[in-house]
Amino acid sequence: MSDPRYPIGKFERPEKVDDGMRARFVDVLTQTPGMVRAAIAGLDDRQLDTPYRDGGWTVRQVVHHLPDSHVNAYIRFKFGVTEDNPTIKPYDEVAWAELPEAKGGPVEMSLSLLEAVHRRWVSCIRSLPPATFARTFVHPESGTMTLDQQLGLYAWHARHHVAHITQLRKARGW
Repeated sequence: MSDPRYPIGKFERPEKVDDGMRARFVDVLTQTPGMVRAAIAGLDDRQLDTPYRDGGWTVRQVVHHLPDSHVNAYIRFKFGVTEDNPTIKPYDEVAWAELPEAKGGPVEMSLSLLEAVHRRWVSCIRSLPPATFARTFVHPESGTMTLDQQLGLYAWHARHHVAHITQLRKARGW
């Protein structure tokens, strides 16, 4: 692994997403809460408070970041479904990760939130006709994105952060 910030590589936005790709993205979103639970299984507070890399977030902060990010993604997705090319609001993920509950709160509350938001999001996704996924929203920092591309981004995002934890566990022999 040459860059510990990107253990599975940087996200590459697909130009076109076919039904098979979308199904794989949804499978990852369905599995994400279980993947996170498995990645942190058996870790104690000292381990949860260990940064996954020098200068990086702790495992605890990563666990709290995932539902913060995915709740925002779910809301952005719903705006994209219900509004015509809306501009969505970004959030300062670094500032959120520095809040006291993200730095020291029990991970179970974020695991429960991640499970709930993913159940709702996947339920929403599965209820929509395929043409819906070509709808777009505008992110002020990264531009226009289709709902399909957003699903790809968050499937990558989940795997990316799970890999941060599993790579740390491997490196530390946990």
